[in-house]
This record gives sequence, C-alpha cells and structure tokens, in this order.
Amino acid sequence: MRPVRILFLIGLAGLVGLSACSRGDKQPELMNIRKTDRTPDEFAILPGKPLTLPQDMAALPDPTPGGANRTDPTPEADAIAALGGNGAQTVRDGGVARSDASLVNHTGRFGVSGTIRQQVAAEDLEYRRENDGRLLERVFNVNVYHKAYREQALDQHAELERWRRAGAKTPAAPPETLPEEN
Repeated sequence: MRPVRILFLIGLAGLVGLSACSRGDKQPELMNIRKTDRTPDEFAILPGKPLTLPQDMAALPDPTPGGANRTDPTPEADAIAALGGNGAQTVRDGGVARSDASLVNHTGRFGVSGTIRQQVAAEDLEYRRENDGRLLERVFNVNVYHKAYREQALDQHAELERWRRAGAKTPAAPPETLPEEN
C-alpha cells in the first residue's frame, strides 16, 4: 500500500510540474501591465474641450447622432499642434496635410517598407520567446522585461555626458551641482 502512495504522489508532483511548464500558443509577456480588475481605466478618459458660443448660430453644424462634436477631444491634432505642426490641417485615414508633406518626404528618402510594423512585431515576438524568463519566473509571473532588454538599454547618464562633452546644451537636464557664482 505504501509504495502505491509514493508512486501516486511522485506522479501527481510530475503532473503539476509539467502543467506549470505548459504555455500553449500564448505569446510571452515581458511587461505585466494589463488591468486585472474590472474598474474603469482612468487613462482612457479624455477631458472634453471647453464649450464656446460661436459668433453666428447659423454656423453651427446640424446635430448628428453618434457623430463628431465640436467639444470632442482630438489628441492627434493636439499633439501635432504641440510639436509645431498645424493640427487643423491634419487629414485622417493615413493622409498627410500639405504642410507636413515635405517632412514625410524627407523622412522617407531612403525608402519605406509597407510592412515595417509586422516585421518589427514578428522580430520582437521571436526575441521575447527566446528571453521569456526561467521556469519559476514564468510560474510566478515575475516581470523580466528589463532583464531581457538590458543589452539594448541606453545608459542615460553616459549619453548625457557624451552630449555635454560634445558641446551640446542640455537645459532639460541641469548638472547635479551648479557652478558657484562669483
């Protein structure tokens, strides 16, 4: 009776150990940032633009249920305007505003791959599969993102010093000790 129990416990431990190794076709996740609770996502809420009264009420568009509103947030146009572009001229659906056409032409002067996103995603998936952590890190869902990408990380302090030695001004990163004023 006793050897049967020992064999049963060994078999059960082996089964539990093997089931912990199973990942199926699931893609490896290096950053565990998904929300586990069902509460609203506070970062998905965008504040509306302030209400304004137009000079001419006839200039107001007809209401369209489910359509755009003058107070709806436009984060893409706002970001373009913040970077110095003209957010009002932004064309949706992959189009480019006339004012930004020269910038797009300049950035694509060495050729543009239409499948760059898919290529980078496939390469990143392969890299994550090769660097998805050890057995216990996977079992206990330990974040191995920084360890996996350590070789590709930029040393920000060394890079800052390199730019300073080259004579570049770095007002966004002042020195830790300011020179004494006479």
